[in-house]
Amino acid sequence: MVLLLRAYGTAAAIVLTMPRVLLLLPAAGYRNEDFLAAAQKLGAEVITAADYCHRLAPLMGMSPIFSLPFDQPEIAVEQALAALGRRVDAVLAVDDHGLELAALLRQKLGLPGNPLHAVRTTRDKLAFRRLLTTHGFNCPHFQAPISEADALALAPSLDYPVVVKARRLSASRGVIRADDAASFAQAVGQVHRIQAVADRDATQLGLIVEAFIPGREYALEGLLENGAFRVLALFDKPDPLDGPYFEETIYITPSRLPTDTQAAIAAEVQRACALAGLTGGPLHAEMRVNDQGVWLLEVAARSIGGLCGRVLDQRLGLSLEELILRHALNMPLPMSANSDASGVMMIPIPERGVFHGATGLMAARAVVGVSDIRITAQPGQMVAPPPEGEGYLGFIFSRAAGPEAAEAALRAAHAKLAFDIKAALPVTRACAQ
Repeated sequence: MVLLLRAYGTAAAIVLTMPRVLLLLPAAGYRNEDFLAAAQKLGAEVITAADYCHRLAPLMGMSPIFSLPFDQPEIAVEQALAALGRRVDAVLAVDDHGLELAALLRQKLGLPGNPLHAVRTTRDKLAFRRLLTTHGFNCPHFQAPISEADALALAPSLDYPVVVKARRLSASRGVIRADDAASFAQAVGQVHRIQAVADRDATQLGLIVEAFIPGREYALEGLLENGAFRVLALFDKPDPLDGPYFEETIYITPSRLPTDTQAAIAAEVQRACALAGLTGGPLHAEMRVNDQGVWLLEVAARSIGGLCGRVLDQRLGLSLEELILRHALNMPLPMSANSDASGVMMIPIPERGVFHGATGLMAARAVVGVSDIRITAQPGQMVAPPPEGEGYLGFIFSRAAGPEAAEAALRAAHAKLAFDIKAALPVTRACAQ
């Protein structure tokens, strides 16, 4: 946008350039609308890219930039650059799927941000475990069998319980605990199948088998600014996550952990970021805490998933998406502090099937402390709990004077909801590059 002003007969050209940002929006992303709304509020011009099926996109009249293979960044980057046209000021991936492509695009365009090698290190559970071990972090014993047969051969020598993991999946997808040789064999087969469907490189990646870490789980949300880590929120996860599956449900902030433990968590995350090479942008970390200290599960160069970021709106004084865009576009970060507790429940999926609707919403919204409820599953949508699925039925948000009340409101509201899910035959991915 260019504005030309004339003052007192003297021509004075004042050029106001609208910042331009490329957003990598997954076709099925929860937060697409929130990022677009934040960009509009900031007056930023948005160029959107997506990962629609390359066969369907042309039939729907879509530009090639809407059918980028996010999981093939070296191919997608050339396709994106050819369709982009004018230069952009920032490139952002809305969620985990586009992180490597965003890093490669920034590299090609000479834009600041996390380098590709750092993003790949933190996305890959094996590379991240090796980094932790090399640099003296608390880290469980792990092995990385390439094939299903190699994994099964480990069964007699394992010290149970163990956790079997896919290498690059998120949101508890492809993560299963095994307590003995029989459940281990079952877990290996199941995770192998999940990864084969979800990750193009499954046969080269193999699996991770690691010792189970006891303790409570927590999540840290932050922002990296030139390598310095700013804590936005530390979340308690009050439900025990002991397996066999690890479906996350409730996040509550502020944390009820002692101050020194909170400081130790932040310090470990900051150190891991520096060693991995992460330098700027949103950051989401997961960890367990027990008598031996802090155990990092993952450090991801992205913000919290789903609609969970909305739980921070009051705490920050602006949306998390606006904060991320402001940082990417080098705008001021006007944040305000709020002492209220807040929470979010990712409404769990009780069984695999076709979602037909929810009842009890009016009663649930009337619960004291509940600030919002969003049912995001659509009627007719296939849903599945972890370790197969990666989504939720929706989100319940709460706000209260303290964390206990915020948690109680979420549980009370969820108890009033009922969901109609009917069994259906399993489905497979219909489109592949």
